[in-house]
Amino acid sequence: MSPRETLSRVEPFLAGFGITRVARHTGLDDIGIPVWCAYAPNSRSIVIAQGKGLTDLDARVSTVMEALERAVAGEPSVTLIHGSASSLQAVGYETDTLNCLTAVHKADLGPDEETEWVAGINILTGDTIHIPFEAVVLDRTRDARYWMSSDGLASGNNVEEAILHGVLERIERDAHVLWQVGVEKDRYACCVDPRGFEDAALTGLIDKIEASGLALRLFDITSDIGIPCFTAMLGPGDLIPSQRDSDGGRDIRLVEVTGGTGAHPSAVRAALRAVTEAVQSRLTYISGARDDISPATFSRSLPPLMRRAFDAVAAPPAAALCGEGVAGDLSLLLQHVLDALRNRRIASVIVVRLSEDTLPFSVVKVVIPELENPEGERARRFGTRALARAIGF
Repeated sequence: MSPRETLSRVEPFLAGFGITRVARHTGLDDIGIPVWCAYAPNSRSIVIAQGKGLTDLDARVSTVMEALERAVAGEPSVTLIHGSASSLQAVGYETDTLNCLTAVHKADLGPDEETEWVAGINILTGDTIHIPFEAVVLDRTRDARYWMSSDGLASGNNVEEAILHGVLERIERDAHVLWQVGVEKDRYACCVDPRGFEDAALTGLIDKIEASGLALRLFDITSDIGIPCFTAMLGPGDLIPSQRDSDGGRDIRLVEVTGGTGAHPSAVRAALRAVTEAVQSRLTYISGARDDISPATFSRSLPPLMRRAFDAVAAPPAAALCGEGVAGDLSLLLQHVLDALRNRRIASVIVVRLSEDTLPFSVVKVVIPELENPEGERARRFGTRALARAIGF
């Protein structure tokens, strides 16, 4: 449905979920690409949610939906079962203790340790599987055994749309980790010219970025899964070699370079998501509104490796990326993405529905244990896919 219809359906529920204000942050920067924020003062995670888009309406809906999904995830409407993995298995339940998400300085859940479990569906097989509730809830007031993150947390007008968003986010995060652990020469060799897509919306974004004196580098980080994925890096124009001073350039702070990543069956949509997210991240620092960023972040210098990203020479995107990509309705898009995971022998895509059926929107948590997770306070930083990439397999 249209963004306006979505907004009209969910706006009456904002106050009930603790969202007190929705604000336009676009004008704090001089790029002009819309970024909005939503405030939830008593949130169980971060207080500020952000959203971006090609129009103010798109960005406003984006931030409202993100704020709602975080609010729901703080107090999800789910049925809990108390027990141990052994006791659940004894009565026929399948379980996954999700050791990949164990928090730093915490021990893995033992087979006979009791905890609260929630039922999810492995949408690749249709089987029900129980996973620890603390790996699903987003309530940082708890001293949890598991790393709490919004990774894989997604909302939509309906449950299928939310699932698609969540699965794409997990594919995106996995691709970004694999790109980061690769060798530098390969990492920056995948730079593409966003104008080469010949897409009016994407070209319009680049025009605004360049008119504001900034530089953008877009990298094709599509993984072996095959769903188009891009990461964008946005920074001062004097990072470009042609605009750099002869002495190598001024000292640039880390917060002056921001990034964004996007995945979608359509390469152009994936690129749009990456570019707009980089702009949103820049406004995060400019506004100073996010409560999960350390003050020290604003004084750190830009690492040389990130500076060298702007030395990359952009090549035209591959011809296969310039078409419309997979066409079809929501169901076909989701099926295409799930088939891509099956083709790489991914065995488990667990979906837990967190929102009540009576709401005019859906919130889900998507857990794909075999894919890499973004940086976070986990006992295990990398999984088998990243380790294999790092050692050259």
